[in-house]
Amino acid sequence: MSALLYDAQGPRAKRRNVLFTVVFLVALAAVLWWVYSTLKDNGQLEWVLWKPFTTSEPWSTYIWPGLQNTLKAAALAMIIALPLGAVFGIARLSEHAWIRVPAALVVEFFRAIPVLILMIFGLALFAQYTNVSSDDRPLYAVVTGLVLYNASVLAEIVRAGILSLPKGQSEAAMAIGLRKNQEMRLILLPQAVTAMLPAIVSQMVVIVKDTALGGAVLTFPELLSSANTMSGYYGANTIASFTVVAVIFIALNFALTSFASWLERRLRRAKKSTGAVVGADNAEIAGTAGTGAGGTV
Repeated sequence: MSALLYDAQGPRAKRRNVLFTVVFLVALAAVLWWVYSTLKDNGQLEWVLWKPFTTSEPWSTYIWPGLQNTLKAAALAMIIALPLGAVFGIARLSEHAWIRVPAALVVEFFRAIPVLILMIFGLALFAQYTNVSSDDRPLYAVVTGLVLYNASVLAEIVRAGILSLPKGQSEAAMAIGLRKNQEMRLILLPQAVTAMLPAIVSQMVVIVKDTALGGAVLTFPELLSSANTMSGYYGANTIASFTVVAVIFIALNFALTSFASWLERRLRRAKKSTGAVVGADNAEIAGTAGTGAGGTV
């Protein structure tokens, strides 16, 4: 059976694909066995190293406080970066050069600087020119760096999402007399949100993971940095500590992407279900209505 862009595989192609699959599975099994053997030989799979995580002490003392700080920094960065990115993305589409050009310069400037440099800059800024306490400076610096970088990335996502819409949407809005801000707010943005949602969620996942940079450099007590302290306290169980933290990050980001997928499906269903359905008894033939020659169908 063939399709436009796909031809059904013949016997040789099927045998070759089966062979490749078997070779890949064997290679994968060999790699997993090598990893397992190495960890076992170095004593990293000993129960004494994993046993602490079956008690409440490491969770309440290290993991939960670190997770709280990670969620706090990520949530603050998302709340600030999303509307800020939308504003700059829309500003880049302005017909006025005095709005479009400065917005483009700001976006390109902060998008080109590594987020770690922005965090370090924020820490120095809060230390020298503000009265923020030394305990709160790492959080402020992490949020500042995440906002500046991710807002510029989100601005490009918003701009690309709006530009991806058919040109007829803007023309239709102009035809019914909508002003530019009404066209953007009522016509373009609601339609572009669904198209932008996967890219926006991907950037939200990046924000969650980039909070770890603050722990590595700015001594921000987030989830990943808690693994270092925890592994030292429980007898250098580095593999166990970082494995637990990695699983938490995976679960957190998976929950975020799952919620976004659900929201995207809901938005698409809502769009498909809008619009009134005119029954056959109420439909009038347009060509004969004015002359009285036709009736209803």
